[in-house]
Amino acid sequence: MARNRLNAGELDTALQELSGWSKTEGREAISKTFKFKDFNAAFGFMTRAALVAEKMDHHPEWFNVYNRVEVTLTTHDADGITELDIKLARTMNGFAAA
Repeated sequence: MARNRLNAGELDTALQELSGWSKTEGREAISKTFKFKDFNAAFGFMTRAALVAEKMDHHPEWFNVYNRVEVTLTTHDADGITELDIKLARTMNGFAAA
């Protein structure tokens, strides 16, 4: 998948379709905090997301405490947000809803 930065219009359109995701203050990134029933559910989400991220060769920045997972996505080689970030965010939303 191409690693070209999204322009402002493309990013705004993508974020309208990504429930809970927003631009990260002070960075060219998007972020979301997921909350789960308990640690086991949060860790299961991270495990599923990690397997997809590895296949995509696109890895999230994340932080986990108990039932909360804070995720930040950016494409370092593009120095900004790309379609890879949008695809992984969409996948994570799907896992969290399952």
